[in-house]
Amino acid sequence: IVAENYGLDIYDNSLFLFCGTRSDRFKGLYWDGEGFILLYKRYENGHLRWPRHGQEAKLLTRRQIKELLVGINPIPPRSVSPAKPGIFY
Repeated sequence: IVAENYGLDIYDNSLFLFCGTRSDRFKGLYWDGEGFILLYKRYENGHLRWPRHGQEAKLLTRRQIKELLVGINPIPPRSVSPAKPGIFY
């Protein structure tokens, strides 16, 4: 999926994270040079906001990955911009 859908190299020292329909758990896939490591994380309390489409996929920094692993959402929630003042008819 990573190579075919996103055109990324799965052997380039990257951690790929996947989330299904439930946003309280995710899986990670990492190549350590000899084989793949599969990680699984489930949060007891709360959930995360995950990208739902390929266009929403994010590149996370090391800090954001650490936050994710301890239960902090590294992807800020979408905010609604206030309406600009103007004349309404």
